[in-house]
Amino acid sequence: MRSLQFARLKNLVERVYTNVPFYRTKLDEAGVSPNDIKTLDDLAKLPFTTKDDLRVTYPYGLLAVPQAEIVEIHMSSGTTGTPVIDAYTQRDMDDWFEGMARTLSGAGGTRNDIVQNAYGYGLFTGGLGAHYGAQRIGATVIPVSSGNTEKQLMLMRDFKSTIITCTPSYALYMAEQAREMGIDPTSLGLRAGCFGAEPWSENMRKEIEKAWNIKAYDIYGLTEITGPGVAFECAEQYGMHVNEDFWYPEIIDPATGKVLPEGEKGELVITTITKEGTPLIRYRTRDITFIIKERCGCGRTTRRIHRLFGRTDDLLIIRGVNVFPSQIEHALMEIQHVEPNYLIIVDRSAQTHLDDAELHVEVNPEAFSDETKDMEQLRNKIEATMKSKLGIAIKVKLVEPKSIERSIGKAKRVIDKRQI
Repeated sequence: MRSLQFARLKNLVERVYTNVPFYRTKLDEAGVSPNDIKTLDDLAKLPFTTKDDLRVTYPYGLLAVPQAEIVEIHMSSGTTGTPVIDAYTQRDMDDWFEGMARTLSGAGGTRNDIVQNAYGYGLFTGGLGAHYGAQRIGATVIPVSSGNTEKQLMLMRDFKSTIITCTPSYALYMAEQAREMGIDPTSLGLRAGCFGAEPWSENMRKEIEKAWNIKAYDIYGLTEITGPGVAFECAEQYGMHVNEDFWYPEIIDPATGKVLPEGEKGELVITTITKEGTPLIRYRTRDITFIIKERCGCGRTTRRIHRLFGRTDDLLIIRGVNVFPSQIEHALMEIQHVEPNYLIIVDRSAQTHLDDAELHVEVNPEAFSDETKDMEQLRNKIEATMKSKLGIAIKVKLVEPKSIERSIGKAKRVIDKRQI
């Protein structure tokens, strides 16, 4: 594997130096040439690429092939300002299909499965990525896309879907809607789900698995790199196997940029060692994880990354304490009588200039009570849990069931009102 990775890295650096003026300038400024790449470890000599670099070069500044060789273009979802794009040659598409095929196979998918694809289609990579992967393994695909939940449930029942692909928050929302319609989600026959596109905790996995009676698999990818299929969980459900023959992973200290040893937590950096359309060298994903040293019990030999702990740019610093929304979610899921829907509102006091955080938490219908005493006890319990788990005081506001806005895509968990 390392021999293959080095050959592909060497070829990549030569290609971008020759064909992409942006990278030629970047390498020259770093004092590195393609001839300096003599081993795989020399990757650390190369400069990083950031999302800002992708915005500056929008739309075609990172193309490494003539535009006529590009067969498909995708674009990041939900970001403000200049978007970032990914352009694919046919070979890039084939690698993407293969990565997503491995992803679905990791969840036990075969040609006998019926995959209900509830990721959004279009410029977002999730929908078509899952679609292509399902086709590659020969499965039947229901390209329903996101939203229209009643129809989702009808199709699931009528076509006897066996695998669902969507965001984890939408999976829980669908289960909630099914119960409202008098449908037991566990009766619909799903056996597995591939969930990604947003951070989710281990406890949220348990909620999804219980709600649907399925195995819930984490998958990883990002538009800038290719889309979903970069890494995936297997039946062991511990760590995501990186398709490292296409996408080479490193873990760095986000503050210094220094490469960290396997097993140390830091920021994931990915180099697209086979990409032709818009290849990236040492792209800083901002995702926090670590590389798992041990071999996986499933028999695959590709390296694994731990499930994401959060993102450096999702990181909330509240009164000097680092807090990821996923930490709050994990703690909430351990408390009875609360729903897996929450909203964190962060503001700064004009009087004290200190940060204040308020956590809005839905109470499930069975526990929601007009008894002030009951609600006060639950609120105090949540506040005490947050204080214990996070090390800071967070004011909790209990809200009625279904009062927090739902999303069919990535759930919005944080409103930061601070002028930082």
